[in-house]
Amino acid sequence: MNRRKSLIVAMLCVANGVMAQSVEDGLKDLYYGKYETAKQTLEKVIAAKPTEDRAYYYAGIAQLGMHDDAGAAATFQKGLQAVPTSSLLQVAMGRLDLMKGDAAAAKQKFEAASTATEGRDGDVARAIADANTEIKGGDRGYALSVMEKLLNNEGRKKKQMYTATPADYIELGDAYRYLGGENGGKAITSYDKALELDQNNAEAVTKQGLVNYNAKLLQDAVNDWTKATNLDPNYAPAYQELYQFYITPTKAQLSLENAAKYLEKYMEVVGAGAGKLENEYNLAAISFYRKDYDAAINKAKAVLPQTTEGNKGKFVRLLTDAYLQKGDTTTGKQVIEEYVKTVGEPKLQANDYKLLSAIYQQNTTDSAQEALNDSLAAMYLEKYALADTAKDVDKYRNVAETFKNMRDFKRSAEWYGKLVSDFTDEQNTGKVQDMFFKGTWEIYAKEYDKADSTWGAFAAKYPTNEALGTYWRGRANMAKDPDAKLGTAVPYFQKFFEIKGEEKVNKPAQLMFPYQYMMIYYYNKEDQANMKIWMDKVLAIDPNNATVKAIQENLDNKAKAAAVKPAQGNKK
Repeated sequence: MNRRKSLIVAMLCVANGVMAQSVEDGLKDLYYGKYETAKQTLEKVIAAKPTEDRAYYYAGIAQLGMHDDAGAAATFQKGLQAVPTSSLLQVAMGRLDLMKGDAAAAKQKFEAASTATEGRDGDVARAIADANTEIKGGDRGYALSVMEKLLNNEGRKKKQMYTATPADYIELGDAYRYLGGENGGKAITSYDKALELDQNNAEAVTKQGLVNYNAKLLQDAVNDWTKATNLDPNYAPAYQELYQFYITPTKAQLSLENAAKYLEKYMEVVGAGAGKLENEYNLAAISFYRKDYDAAINKAKAVLPQTTEGNKGKFVRLLTDAYLQKGDTTTGKQVIEEYVKTVGEPKLQANDYKLLSAIYQQNTTDSAQEALNDSLAAMYLEKYALADTAKDVDKYRNVAETFKNMRDFKRSAEWYGKLVSDFTDEQNTGKVQDMFFKGTWEIYAKEYDKADSTWGAFAAKYPTNEALGTYWRGRANMAKDPDAKLGTAVPYFQKFFEIKGEEKVNKPAQLMFPYQYMMIYYYNKEDQANMKIWMDKVLAIDPNNATVKAIQENLDNKAKAAAVKPAQGNKK
């Protein structure tokens, strides 16, 4: 081989070595959750072919996956400078607009890109749909329409037909899933279509698990995620979902042991591909879950100065919580308050508010400061519940219970009321209990008229619990009439006995309330015949009842006084 031919072969080998890194390789890394690896792969593609707009777009998406928003924006802008006519990068800029909260500017860019490609470019359509489903403030209905237009081949000639990919059906399923409600079944069907095209598609099964999780079918969700790991043991996002499931602080989910196990499995599968910061965070988190708070603090503090703006929040939350669990509330408070000052409250997430509330719930010896802390704790607790547009039953109930533990019965009753009013019976299957607590804490908060209304509605809505509702309606009205002079509770207690409520609410301590109230009411009315009926019931429960003794003494004194008056009259 002559020198010239050798040089040509060498150049071809170099070129082939570079081009071995393709956009599809980067997409595969993205699929497996290896954002750092995907970014590196796609940067090599860009170096080999600076006009490959898909490489710029997906490299930026990888950076977003690493919480490097500024880096992603720079990549998108660089790509648009290299390929000014790229519809895909136009969508990328729209995504940035949506992230900033400018939905109108985003929509304009999405529409322009869709029009330019006639809605028939898979990458562009999926990019538009993904932005509108994943980002807060996105138009989920628009995402669905974009995907439906892409997949609709009706009336098209054979060469104009669009051939759907698993990724298309997954994106369609995502649009249905984010729309929620009755669209859950359609999401499952869409993911099934992806599986028809690729029976080992772990992403489709993982997202079916998300549908089941949203429907409160928790075991089905876990089964789906476990199935996804069996289909493809290298699919890191499924392990991530199992990890997230077990760190959720509800009775049905929380297991720090399982959380640590699946996080370790996630790290094992994803390797260094997720990025150094991601791995450092995961190592700190594992220490936290194992209650080695000092190790978690040291790891988080060491990495925090190196974090990107998008990553900083989760390190701060972990560090704050570790201090809080150690009992060092003062340092934890300093950490998160400094973070709030730096990023501004509008950028805080739900878990930031939850931690702030927990910190301000800690006791202090300064009564004035304690009153201020209680107010701040309540404010942040409510912000925590309202931070997400999607209402969550467990989160609302957690807020209601926390207010109860803070002895803020008024707010606790309000949040139990939201559990009753803001969700359908299917969404919240525990409404009977929630309505019960709403009425109970309204009594404790001395909002007796509200409690009267709540218990009236409770008795009407749940006929099988009519006795319970009527009893507590009597208790609410009894609280309005503590001296039993007005008789406001009499009609409800009378009805309670008429419907044989004593057989259903048969605890002596509970029955003592209506027995004593009725006794005192008839005592005030000077109706001794009826008074004695209720007095005997009181004595049957408590033979030494102090109220009965006081009444008997008063009656004895009245009798003696009445006997003395005629005698004095005779002397005259």
